[in-house]
Amino acid sequence: MRIPFNHRLFVVVLSLFLGWTLALEGRVDGLRGRLTPRWAPLSPPATPGTQSKKPGQAPPGTRPVQAPPLQAPADAPAPGNPVVVVSTSLGDITLELFKDRAPVSVENFLQYVTEGFYPETVFHRVKKGFMIQGGGYTASLVEKPTRPPIQNEATNGLRNARGTLGMARRAALRSATSQFYINLVDNRMLDHTGYTPDEFGYAVFGRVLSGMEVVDRIANVPTQTTADMEDVPVEPVIIKTVRVAK
Repeated sequence: MRIPFNHRLFVVVLSLFLGWTLALEGRVDGLRGRLTPRWAPLSPPATPGTQSKKPGQAPPGTRPVQAPPLQAPADAPAPGNPVVVVSTSLGDITLELFKDRAPVSVENFLQYVTEGFYPETVFHRVKKGFMIQGGGYTASLVEKPTRPPIQNEATNGLRNARGTLGMARRAALRSATSQFYINLVDNRMLDHTGYTPDEFGYAVFGRVLSGMEVVDRIANVPTQTTADMEDVPVEPVIIKTVRVAK
């Protein structure tokens, strides 16, 4: 049976109308999906088998990890290293001696301490912005007799940083005896950089644990040139005692 022409035309028009309507609805839905407001809260998709946990509670199936201990504070000496207290006319300075890194220098210093060599010696050279040096002269600038010079341990890898303790010496590389110095700043020019006389450097054998304010107080005293010596404190800074505390 043949369908009249007008009926076929009606079906075609109706199909076009419905198709256009569905297509338009799909496009609007798509735009709505892309136009989600940026401030809208987003919820993460749920993972099968997981449970909610309280704040600070580890997820199920995990093991707690022990945090590493904090490093020792700067005023704590390393195990086995001796500690000495230098009492001066301007206050006390507590020193850690690096026995593990500079054994010869530390043994030498402790021997002078045991012999009672340092009391009534002075910091005879005070150079602000550089270092303070003592342990060899009396208040009248008479040099005390010492034992023979020791090995220069400048190759131990320790640097002349602020607050470190070093062995003073003359121009000869192996001439250190009793005198020591404390760095007021990072004096990299004193570090070991080579094997020529100008590069060999000065041996660091300890550091200030406490009393750096006393070191800075000494560094700020007025100085003068006297007895052919420069940077001598006008008022003597006397080392009263040096004792082993640990």
